[in-house]
Amino acid sequence: MSLVSLLFELRPLLADPEANFERIVLLLERNQDLAEYEVARFYASRTWLGPLGRMMESIDPRERLRAVRLVPLLFARAPAAGHLRRLVKDADSRVVNAARAAVRKLGIADVAPPDSRFTAPRWPRATAVGGWNPTGWSFGLYRSGSEKSPPPATDLPALRSRADVARLVGVDEARLVALMRPGSGPGSGYVEFEIPKRSGGKRLISAPRAELKAVQRAILDKVLSKIPAHPAAHGFVEGRSTVSNAAPHVGTQRVVRVDIESFFPTVHYRRVKGLFEAYGYDEVVAATLAGLTTHRAKLPDGAVVWPGALPQGAPTSPAIANIVCRRLDGRLSALARKVGATYTRYADDLSFSFREPPARVGRFLWWVNAILQQEGFLENLPKRRVMRKGGKLRVTGLSVDEKVSIPREERRRFKAILANCRHHGVASQARGRPDFPRWLAGYAAYVRMVHPELGEKWQREVAELLAR
Repeated sequence: MSLVSLLFELRPLLADPEANFERIVLLLERNQDLAEYEVARFYASRTWLGPLGRMMESIDPRERLRAVRLVPLLFARAPAAGHLRRLVKDADSRVVNAARAAVRKLGIADVAPPDSRFTAPRWPRATAVGGWNPTGWSFGLYRSGSEKSPPPATDLPALRSRADVARLVGVDEARLVALMRPGSGPGSGYVEFEIPKRSGGKRLISAPRAELKAVQRAILDKVLSKIPAHPAAHGFVEGRSTVSNAAPHVGTQRVVRVDIESFFPTVHYRRVKGLFEAYGYDEVVAATLAGLTTHRAKLPDGAVVWPGALPQGAPTSPAIANIVCRRLDGRLSALARKVGATYTRYADDLSFSFREPPARVGRFLWWVNAILQQEGFLENLPKRRVMRKGGKLRVTGLSVDEKVSIPREERRRFKAILANCRHHGVASQARGRPDFPRWLAGYAAYVRMVHPELGEKWQREVAELLAR
């Protein structure tokens, strides 16, 4: 087939690329030996960028598998590496195997920190084991020297069987299986609903029903609370907050913020099970605890997603994520010290600050991105921010120019809302906010956490307004 014939066949198919997936892939696979194949690849890739992104982010592993099949056909080695990098640590083993096969087939030599399991090869090449090549993406999938060090001392309860777990959480052993049912229909442990994101779009919340929530609370109080988070972690840690997260960055010259993509869904069942095993529990107990704290979604066709992942809405998810991130926090703290920076993390929000402007911010960010990938996370690149002194230095929404404070424009906006509530009534200022009285009380409490005197004053005003 000539290039012209190929393009004529592709043109009507690309009007609906997802519906015509198999035919498009077949045409591209059969014509890769064309001298002008790069023209066809470029022509097809323009249409596929949006659908491909949705396929790679899909909860359905079959969609991600289709994405792996498509990437080598649409992109040259360098851009293909960017897409495949996120899939070589996919939760689904079929996706992982397909992504690794695509990396080998393309001979991708994208530079990654070396995999510490192996000695660096004498003669570096794209497919060598170890060294600065894509085999470094495998770091963290298997036990390495750094993982064999004992965890921090804890006083964990002795659990030797599923019956012990059942007694710990206060249910009959027979109920454990029922609480781990997939999906969110009748009989399952979860309900699902969507809430709007601040940046647009929807966030899926999987909230445990009352019985499972009580079980997870018991696991949180009796097991997870006894395992300390890294000192750099400030989100969902007792005694720490957005204020403690922002305080180390006050008065710096430059602040770099990095966001982790799909933070909770990235921590899947096998990672959670491995965490409990690392703290001394046997496979049966670790599997039970992991099953009770992760959620397996059910697809519209009835297929169950495996493995499950941390649900957004469970009380145990933040604590587990913090413990899973312990080595990530340690590596990023060491990197920050090496370049004269300070590092803190609040959930999926990573902050680095520099007292002196760094010489090579780009190189530093490459290391941050690479460490995130090795530890099984992905950077949300559109949310990366580099802020300079003289502009607006923000860490977890707080100003850190001279002291930790809520930005002045936000305080002025809330002050104006209170004034309008006094003159026109509370309902007049709701403007689509659900449960506006609770929002008023919540924001005043937030101000008190950062600015105690001002917040106390505003809390009294809100109480007076709501009492009318």
